[in-house]
Amino acid sequence: VWSAMTDQPEEVQRRKQLIHQSAERKAIIASHYKRKHPEVYILQDSFLAPEFLEIVSYCTSPDAHLDGLLRYTESFSDKRIYRLPVFTEEFCRAFVEELENFEQSDMPKGRPNSMNNYGVLLNEIGMDENFVTPLREKYLRPITALLYPDLGGACLDSHKAFVVKYALHEDLDLSSHYDNAEVTLNVSLGKDFTEGNLYFGDFRQVLGTFLTWVEHVGTQGLLHRGGQIHGALPIASGERWNLIVWMRASAIRNRLCPMCNQKPELVEAEGFGDGFTETAEDDVPETVDLCSLW
Repeated sequence: VWSAMTDQPEEVQRRKQLIHQSAERKAIIASHYKRKHPEVYILQDSFLAPEFLEIVSYCTSPDAHLDGLLRYTESFSDKRIYRLPVFTEEFCRAFVEELENFEQSDMPKGRPNSMNNYGVLLNEIGMDENFVTPLREKYLRPITALLYPDLGGACLDSHKAFVVKYALHEDLDLSSHYDNAEVTLNVSLGKDFTEGNLYFGDFRQVLGTFLTWVEHVGTQGLLHRGGQIHGALPIASGERWNLIVWMRASAIRNRLCPMCNQKPELVEAEGFGDGFTETAEDDVPETVDLCSLW
């Protein structure tokens, strides 16, 4: 039996309601939305940059090790932030066109997260099962196993994936924050824009004066620890779309919720929830739940 903290029942109820509303939107979209590029909903090797496939091939080889992997990536300072090619330009164009087609439709839309107002929740448009899940399991997890073994990089077993959009007269920037994730992937999909660099502070610390600045590069992704405080400066012109995948390891967060920094008390959720699992001893995790403390 999973119970909520008695002093926060309203917040638990609010978040359960958000899950219910999301499921309703997903059902409507599945029934009525006409896709422009149906092919992008099923991940294919042809969507992925040849250099990315080479990295995955190396990481799945018997002799793979961290130093060898780092030769394929660009590292930033000592904050364990890494840039690597992910998608092809052709895929990014088709993906953004699909997102714009959905944005312009009359389908119901949910906010990507509590800080962004413009974008798309990928599970609601049907991209979780055949796109994001295999991307995480088959391609990203061999990489994160070497980069973030201390954060459960080898056992990232759930995710939340969304696309955020920055444009003039819409969302321009993103305040400093950290993610509800053990590891985050942030891929710049396009389009044409100026400024809007990312900045990173320290791990699990308030934003200080020693920041690491990182430019967005189209088709390329950044991997970083979810607990690394970061934000985005305002764009000066144009429009930018970014794919964000919050990857979670229940083996890590079941012991300590990364958001409230306490042992989680769980309430049942649909789908991946917040990436926690409720298991009896020696059981394989099957259900994924919400922490009721934050």
